Amino acid sequence: MAQLRRSLHDELVILVVDNNQPQEEDESSSPCKVISISASEISSWDLLIQESSYFHGLLSGSFSESGRDHISIEWNLETFLNLMRCIYDCALDITSTSFLPLFDAALYFGVETLLSKCKRWLLLLASSNDSASPILELPDLVQMWSFGLERAVEFVPDLCAAYLAKNLMLVKSDEYFGNVPYELLMCCIKHPHLTVDSEMHLADALLVWLDANKRLSDLSETSNGNIVNLMEQVRFSLLPLWFIAERRKSHGFSTFADHSIELVTKLTKMSSKCLVDSLRDGPPTDLRVRLTQYTEKLDLSGCTQLNEAILLLSVLPETYFTNPMWRKSLKSFLSNPEDNLRNQEQSSLRILPISSFETVEEVDISKCQRLDYKATIKCISKSFPSLRKLRAAYLLNIKVSTMLELLQSFGNLTEVDLTVDIVPIIPCQASVFYASPGLAQTPPIISLTSGSNSFDHGQVHRSLSSITRLTLEDKDLRSISRSCGSLCYLNIKGCALLSDACIAYVIERCKSLHSLRVCYTSFSESSVLALCAGTSVTSSLASNLQILHMSKCEGISETSLINLITRTQKLKSLCLRDTKVSDSVLCELSVSSLQSLDISNTTISSMALARVINKNQNLKSLKARGCKNLIQSETVFNSLSKGSGLEELEIGWGFTYFSLASLRPAVSSLRAISVGLGASLGEDGLKLLPSACPLLESIVLYFQEISDSALTSIVISLKHLEELALSYCFGDIKLQSFKFSIPNLRKLRLERVTRWMTNEDLFVLTQSCPNLTELTLVGCAHLNSDSQPIISSGWPGMISLHLEECGRITENGVASLYGCVALEDLLLRHNGSGIQKNFLLDASLKFPMLRLVSLDMCDAKEGNFDVPEEKEEVRFLSIVKISRCKSQRCSLGRELAPVHRETLVMFWNGQNFTNTLLKQRL
Repeated sequence: MAQLRRSLHDELVILVVDNNQPQEEDESSSPCKVISISASEISSWDLLIQESSYFHGLLSGSFSESGRDHISIEWNLETFLNLMRCIYDCALDITSTSFLPLFDAALYFGVETLLSKCKRWLLLLASSNDSASPILELPDLVQMWSFGLERAVEFVPDLCAAYLAKNLMLVKSDEYFGNVPYELLMCCIKHPHLTVDSEMHLADALLVWLDANKRLSDLSETSNGNIVNLMEQVRFSLLPLWFIAERRKSHGFSTFADHSIELVTKLTKMSSKCLVDSLRDGPPTDLRVRLTQYTEKLDLSGCTQLNEAILLLSVLPETYFTNPMWRKSLKSFLSNPEDNLRNQEQSSLRILPISSFETVEEVDISKCQRLDYKATIKCISKSFPSLRKLRAAYLLNIKVSTMLELLQSFGNLTEVDLTVDIVPIIPCQASVFYASPGLAQTPPIISLTSGSNSFDHGQVHRSLSSITRLTLEDKDLRSISRSCGSLCYLNIKGCALLSDACIAYVIERCKSLHSLRVCYTSFSESSVLALCAGTSVTSSLASNLQILHMSKCEGISETSLINLITRTQKLKSLCLRDTKVSDSVLCELSVSSLQSLDISNTTISSMALARVINKNQNLKSLKARGCKNLIQSETVFNSLSKGSGLEELEIGWGFTYFSLASLRPAVSSLRAISVGLGASLGEDGLKLLPSACPLLESIVLYFQEISDSALTSIVISLKHLEELALSYCFGDIKLQSFKFSIPNLRKLRLERVTRWMTNEDLFVLTQSCPNLTELTLVGCAHLNSDSQPIISSGWPGMISLHLEECGRITENGVASLYGCVALEDLLLRHNGSGIQKNFLLDASLKFPMLRLVSLDMCDAKEGNFDVPEEKEEVRFLSIVKISRCKSQRCSLGRELAPVHRETLVMFWNGQNFTNTLLKQRL
């Protein structure tokens, strides 16, 4: 109840408001609230009549209440007071929860000022690019939308749909997302401001919505119609192949899966010019990547069908397609983008009005092998001038000149990822029969990171921030380091051809270096000297190192190692795996900031390791598999139990059930565990894992005793499990545990632990682990060619498949495996001699994303395989390994298991094939 006196003669006006909301039961609560307002602070009570049509009608003679000295109002106390604050121009804060009550009050009392404020607030949320702008909670949004429809206030549902469209990436993971009304979701999808990182994210969001509230189980005509209408909004030709294959079994998507694969396959075979010729008049909507003024990230990774024509079609305005000559203009640019730029002033026909999207800061074109990089760089540099991060992993033809052109084209670029597959040949470890001439020129793989851009005398010196595994040679690395004085991160893991002198040269030039990954390289004495150079311990580069990974770097003396270790002051991650590091070296490590330590396959003792752990109580990751001197390791586990908690543990010798028990609760946050040779967890230890480590996502076991009951405990209890590997374990395994649902499992490796697996067991596995993307089976002797359709139909989205010594799976060829259209990594060895001679060519056609293949001559139907001579024959394959065995007989003349003889490795280095014949098996 509100009592309002109109007289100005009183010094004090008493307003009594009766809250119409239920009162919380509280002894001190009062049914009404008395608020005193000084009349001297209000110039005229007529403002209330002027600002509110409700009060204007009541107090201006239109109604009987106008003659009274007070009026009665029943409304929510807080909302009514905020209404009064707005009328008298006081500060008013509108929030996600207060908008609807305020807007309702503004409509009821006819306060246009508040209506305008609410509209401006909602408009700001629906259109702002500011990441700091308020977030509209999804339940509140749905209520606003429904309220706007009920009250016929058009701008409210329109702006709600606009907000949802702009923020779909944010709200699609909200647990309330499944409750969004169909009509609102459809308005969102059709809205011009619909902003998603990729078409895949839109399709995924729709499938999440369909799965909610059991919509897919509703077989009514209306429900099925809604499903079709929603999914038809997806541009299927822009989906990555692996996503289509993986969702093939989803009820909401299965109807469209075959059509999607057909579209993608067709586009993969078309050149840019043929694609342009095939288009009809008008904007080719289905081929245009969604870009809006709010797009910040563009994720096109895995879209093998993407070419420069599709990219260009996406950044051209719709008005461009009204010109009847647009195809000719576009084809002209695609013929020679460089020439287009040179002749912009001379030929208006050849100029493309490429739109600029200044909010885009991150682009991912990884595995988009069909892109022409010159045209792509020109297009991206003009369309995304604010680009800061570029991911272009697994693109075979990226060269040093491409990277330099990137630096010249993008002034704000700070991170670049150009990861490629690492060459599986390390000369110092390989026994080579012969190598084609190209091997000597095979570029190594490098990763660089530098700090932010610097400005000097009016010139911008662009820096690299995260250039990962770029193919370079010694001279290239020196050149890049000269251009990147602020280099702070260097990753040259596996670059065996880089010399120690070259690495030292880069270290000497890059004074800001704080992260160094030099595993399996020639990193040695010269490089250590460069790190330790300085007038004092604190003036050397080593003192600023935060990451130092040097696995398999064996050419460093103990004296040099001690000199290096003693100078490190800020280390957070140290990897000494497979080195000759001794206790005397590790004991010199004085840092207390370590979060990750890897000493696998070294001779470090328990006492030395315990000393380091005691100094570094925030250690999150410890890898110590293969350390035989840890067999008496109680001191190590006692030290770990006092720490802040591990997240990753790799251990072997000395690790038992009692060790695991003693680590509780230090392992309660453990995410990944790998237990290897020398450990003896036993069945009790495995059963303890789920309760001791309830957050485990990855379990890898080597040479451990396992049982169905222990595995059942693991798969039932660990709801977050994504990876399970059982290698060379022993015990009673009959796959009973895999009859339980493990929906989150993505990687499964069973190596010589399921010898008795049958096709029926394999089928059960497809039902219990429906979302596998990586599968390794070794030694499953009872499988046969009927296993292939089980695999391809059960896991159509498989990315990595390794089958070795699995009965007769390939005895009749591999045609049934072609259903796994998204395969990137395939290993088939000793599974039956039925693989066709031209398999490599066939596989590259049937598996558009295939990069890695491993075969064995024993499985060749005609005794050998055709080796491609031209890169175009096998499209995107980067590494092919073909092994050869020789048969053996015992003294009694019986045939024994074949013994490996050699491996042919073919590697595409971006320019030509390199063939290398090795004595060992890879």
